[in-house]
Amino acid sequence: MLGGGGEGYAQAQSLLLKYGNRHGLIAGATGTGKTVTLQVLAEGFAAAGVPVFLSDIKGDLSGICEPGDPTAKTHTAFASRAETIGVDLVYRAFPVLFWDLFGERGHPVRTTIAEMGPLLLSRLLELSEVQEGVMNVAFRLADTEKLALLDLKDLRALLTFMAANSERISAEYGLVSSQSIGAIQRRLLVLENEGAEKLFGEPALELADLMTVAPDGTGRISILVADKLINSTRLYATFLLWLLSELFETLPEVGDPEKPKLVFFFDEAHLLFNDAPKALISRIEQVARLIRSKGVGVYFITQNPADVPDTVLGQLGNRVQHALRAFTAKDQADLARAARTYRANPRFGIEEAIREVGTGEAVTSLLEAKGVPGMAERTLVRPPFSRLGVASEAGRAAAFAASPFAGKYDTEIDRESAFEILRDRADKAAAEAQRQEEAAAPQADPAEDDGFSRGRRYGGENSSRRYEAPKAPAPKKRAGSSSRSDSVTDAFAKSFARQLGTKGGQAVVRGILGTLFGKR
Repeated sequence: MLGGGGEGYAQAQSLLLKYGNRHGLIAGATGTGKTVTLQVLAEGFAAAGVPVFLSDIKGDLSGICEPGDPTAKTHTAFASRAETIGVDLVYRAFPVLFWDLFGERGHPVRTTIAEMGPLLLSRLLELSEVQEGVMNVAFRLADTEKLALLDLKDLRALLTFMAANSERISAEYGLVSSQSIGAIQRRLLVLENEGAEKLFGEPALELADLMTVAPDGTGRISILVADKLINSTRLYATFLLWLLSELFETLPEVGDPEKPKLVFFFDEAHLLFNDAPKALISRIEQVARLIRSKGVGVYFITQNPADVPDTVLGQLGNRVQHALRAFTAKDQADLARAARTYRANPRFGIEEAIREVGTGEAVTSLLEAKGVPGMAERTLVRPPFSRLGVASEAGRAAAFAASPFAGKYDTEIDRESAFEILRDRADKAAAEAQRQEEAAAPQADPAEDDGFSRGRRYGGENSSRRYEAPKAPAPKKRAGSSSRSDSVTDAFAKSFARQLGTKGGQAVVRGILGTLFGKR
């Protein structure tokens, strides 16, 4: 049950499990109760045995892991509302898994560069169309050269590889300029400074771990700790979109199940669409339209329905609209637009209701039998059964202790990938260049008079003769060498070999020499 009851309000309003995968929208101005509605819906799905994934951008959803507090200041208001609605206010905790991209307050979450793909990675790096083209070439080249792209150092190595071979690569794939590669490298540095290097690597997140139930049959609620992550809005939005895309591409078709396999709440959804290119919007629309057949319901949480493109908004069957403020002409237009998306109710004006509903109230429209949108209703949202606000340290610790994935993702794995392969090529190339240089160096002849032979020391016999330094023998040319390029190459190889001991040196030259000298 979502809510209802009371004079002037609808009777009980419930979101039918059968249509939980038809997606939804929770919208409203700041402070109108969106977070509590999200918490109530997450509790309802979990109680029905449906796993839930949500992001906690303020830290105030972590309390789901603990029961509500009957001594809290909110208890009196909650108890009164529960009585009005006609529900029993029985406080309880829910099984929670904490996840954290930075690995600080939850299980580490990782994916690989290859799994992220060129489209989302270009979005994350804010690349231009030309630079995105270079990124696509990089991924194609990695496939051709069998170079695994797992983390950021792999991608840097590959880009340096491309810079050293831009002419050959451009002839095969189209223009790949050093300027574009340099711009991408600088964007990677910015991304690394934001802490994103912790996102890329192994062991990668197994999606099945987000779709588990507790021993008592309650769906586990996976909470992404995002209070720090939200400071990097592009990283936050891109990661959640990647997760949705992976679910879409990985899960099998199930049609319309009796209840969803997973419900995904996307808070601050406007960040997903801000300045998004058409290709990305098309991708989001495709996911929203088709992922329901995989048994996944997606619920967008944002301040204004206008934040969501119409092509996506049309896929959201279950609506909870909290109050919207209309102070400007644009606000008034957005309010009118939001009202028009609801099925009219002859008992009240929808636009007026959206403007007037208070905290804890909403205008709702939930799918009814045969998936028909329900008539708009003014609804009191039931109080949450779990703790409202931030979890205590004891509660968080208990959730960690009960997690079945303790230790599974804690230790990072760094297996052989593009970085190591290109570095090994460079090592062998540098050693071969050194061997050739030593073989080509002139050898001293012990029988040859060097001006200091026996009997001709200063002060000895013939010491009065003027000393003339011997002429250096002409250098011997190596076979096949007809210019200074070989000596420059050898010097570069030796310089590279000296730098191999430092991480910085590896990052700069490992890919270049892997191509100049390495043999496939």
